[in-house]
Amino acid sequence: MSQVIGLVDDDRNILTSVSIALQTEGFVTRVYSDGATAIKALADNPPDLGVFDIKMPGMDGMELLRRLREFSAMPVIFLTSKDDELDEALGLAMGADDYIAKPFSQRLLIARIRAILRRQELARGQPAADAEPEQPLLERGRLVMDPARHKVLWAGKEVSLTVTEFLILEALAQRPGVVKNRNQLLDTAYNDDVYVDDRTIDSHIKRIRRKFRVVAPDFDAIETLYGVGYRFDEQ
Repeated sequence: MSQVIGLVDDDRNILTSVSIALQTEGFVTRVYSDGATAIKALADNPPDLGVFDIKMPGMDGMELLRRLREFSAMPVIFLTSKDDELDEALGLAMGADDYIAKPFSQRLLIARIRAILRRQELARGQPAADAEPEQPLLERGRLVMDPARHKVLWAGKEVSLTVTEFLILEALAQRPGVVKNRNQLLDTAYNDDVYVDDRTIDSHIKRIRRKFRVVAPDFDAIETLYGVGYRFDEQ
């Protein structure tokens, strides 16, 4: 079955050209020219991944992502009008999986989309038709991670993480007490064809902590070692 990409941009030329490029690569596309229309459609019939422009009149990409994250961990790539570090930092802190600055290569965008969808498939485990055994649960005290179902529980309460957040937390939880630096976590969360600053990890860690503190205000299992990295220590 073809994977579905939701495109949201007020520039109809971009919507048309990107949609045609994706369809040529075998994707199904749904296009929306404003955030208000998109958020209802995303809630009713979510695609596999979204590509959102940040600078849109009315509901911009940031607000669209904020509302989306109230009910979905669907992967999202942001399109920025320029190489704006503030846009990047805000978007990643809010739960975007990647960003691309305009003007951009359609080939690069397609490569980023494929990379994120591959990571999502790995996080959810192999399809049942494959001969591979199902991935076991990762249990660390109050934390339970189910890679096959992309599900995370803390003390029995579900925490909704994006694909990137899931992979970062999984890397930390696999070896409790062991420090992982930013570059090690980047290698876990991003493919070689995706280039991001190592400070991106800091934004993802902050958002992971924030999500866990919704269900457990005293959550402190991810420790920062300033100048070194992060470690998971669930007592």
